[in-house]
Amino acid sequence: MTKTDSLENDLKTFKLTKYSHGAGCGCKIAPKILDEILASNFAAPDNDKLIVGNHSKDDAAVYDLGDGSALISTTDFFMPIVDDPYEFGRIASANAISDVYAMGGKPILAIAILGWPINILPPAVAQKVIEGSRSICMEAGIPLAGGHSIDSPEPIFGLAVNGLVPIKNIKQNNLAREGDLLFLTKPLGVGILTTAEKKGLLKEAHKGVAAKQMMQLNKVGEALGKISGVNAMTDVTGFGLLGHLVEMAEGSGLSAELRFNNIHFITTDIFDFVDQKCVPGGTARNWDSYGEKIGPITEYQKAILADPQTSGGLLISAGAAAIKEVENILHQYGLEKFTTPIGSITAQQIKTVIINN
Repeated sequence: MTKTDSLENDLKTFKLTKYSHGAGCGCKIAPKILDEILASNFAAPDNDKLIVGNHSKDDAAVYDLGDGSALISTTDFFMPIVDDPYEFGRIASANAISDVYAMGGKPILAIAILGWPINILPPAVAQKVIEGSRSICMEAGIPLAGGHSIDSPEPIFGLAVNGLVPIKNIKQNNLAREGDLLFLTKPLGVGILTTAEKKGLLKEAHKGVAAKQMMQLNKVGEALGKISGVNAMTDVTGFGLLGHLVEMAEGSGLSAELRFNNIHFITTDIFDFVDQKCVPGGTARNWDSYGEKIGPITEYQKAILADPQTSGGLLISAGAAAIKEVENILHQYGLEKFTTPIGSITAQQIKTVIINN
């Protein structure tokens, strides 16, 4: 065994999820509590160049550069959702970069954010996290140009990311229109599957499935940004599909209907895992925040639709005239199985989201 192999084996003894109380986007503060924190901050922009800012619950800030283009600025970080440090770096980075794609933009630059318990986890483990991040940044075609680190009681990693977008291509999460069809570009169930893994309930066929999905970049967002009939877009992360759909519908002054049977799940065994109580704590926090806005729902549907997603797919709201273009783009990016709409945007109803089979 070489010295390098020995070091790799030593690093595998450090299971990152054991050193943090939360996991991935499940660490996010619940929507209701976040609303309290930001209650006085959802005001009109205090700068006439700020196109998207604190006045809306969007994925990133957008600043007018004055030449027909805009700067997208975002940040995202969290505690480990997987044990492998290299994969943790890749997942956290794909998740952060996704905000730029969700705005219809092209990422151009990333800066790392690292919190590390230096007296507990060796620097070599953190180095693997950075290596994983750099590999995803390379896939996105951007430099990991620097960053900032602190000594923290739990491991934390993420990125601050900048991107560019023609102003005409900006996609916000609150401009859906009545009659739009909804599409989702990744399966649901990441939180359920990672919780099952912690409980030791995964079969061999399930191992690595969640990590592989979380490491997939949402590059299709930049292409979708060029379609004028894509009226609204967001990425589905810690608030679950229901939480992000509520934001989209409420922000647009409308409601939405979901077709549950059209939604893809990360595994066909997802209902079995729910039966085995493999539901992360973030699901209950999510439901407590927006459950009163949701129509009749089964316990299975609640567990899946409110499941916190880490580095989830893009939720797309597109008008009828743009559906063919959206389908073509999804095919081009190998996402053809997601061309079936999962629901639609409707006139405002008593409940914000209605669920049908």
